[in-house]
Amino acid sequence: MSGYQSVLKEGLFEGKTMIVTGGGSGIGRCTAHELAQLGAHVVLIGRKIEKLESVKAEILEDGGSAEAHACDIRDEDAVKVCIKAIKANNEIIHGLVNNAGGQFPSPLTGINQKGWETVVRTNLTGGFLMAKEVYLASMQKHGGSIVNIVADMWGGMPNMGHSGAARAGMVNFTQTAAVEWGNSGVRVNAVAPGWIMSSGMDSYPPALKPWIRSLKDAVPVKRMGTEAEVSAAICFLLSDGANFISGDCLRIDGGASQGGRVFPLPNAKNSEPYDGFHRSETPDIFKD
Repeated sequence: MSGYQSVLKEGLFEGKTMIVTGGGSGIGRCTAHELAQLGAHVVLIGRKIEKLESVKAEILEDGGSAEAHACDIRDEDAVKVCIKAIKANNEIIHGLVNNAGGQFPSPLTGINQKGWETVVRTNLTGGFLMAKEVYLASMQKHGGSIVNIVADMWGGMPNMGHSGAARAGMVNFTQTAAVEWGNSGVRVNAVAPGWIMSSGMDSYPPALKPWIRSLKDAVPVKRMGTEAEVSAAICFLLSDGANFISGDCLRIDGGASQGGRVFPLPNAKNSEPYDGFHRSETPDIFKD
């Protein structure tokens, strides 16, 4: 195989099955590609089968192995059916990346109950349902590793309060599952991406464009992260090299959550982005 330039060793996940939710775009797509490059059979999950089939085709073209399943992770019955279908094709599920998520910008007073519950179901309940069913179907017997994708919500998440609450809940779920499932050989961790140049940035209203472009100024290293920098951390946590790491949350934010809101940030140097993803695409918002 050629293509993705992972920092991890070739064949690391050979013979292993890894599920990636939200694998049709952004960080999920990038992670799926890296896992496939490292030898994993990647199971792509998302609501839109067209996007998943597109990523599957990319992986197959690059010489990797993948399958795709459309599933609304917020629906318990749908998740059960999906995991059953995956198990029919794969004896063991070795890893799960709970990446699927979504939100909309709004102050707390502008969020109604339906909007709140929709975001919480997407970013918290869905991840719980996926983890629970994968644990019961495979990891309880064979062990495995789960990585939950959250966000930089420390100190609050103004204009994203529904998402912040859900992500904080997912961190606590990560800690709880690490304890309850540890005796089965299951490790559960989380990663919290900060401001990442991902396709999700293009989903926000045009009025937020100047603000999004200025986000790098609030990061100590004075730049935004790449999808590959998040994927590298996810893949490490899934690997045997992280076998004694569980219940933790790794912040991938260039230090933005460590006090930069009150400490003056001078110009930065010596921080070059790592982008091993051969199919990475610059979000439209950063092109002009």
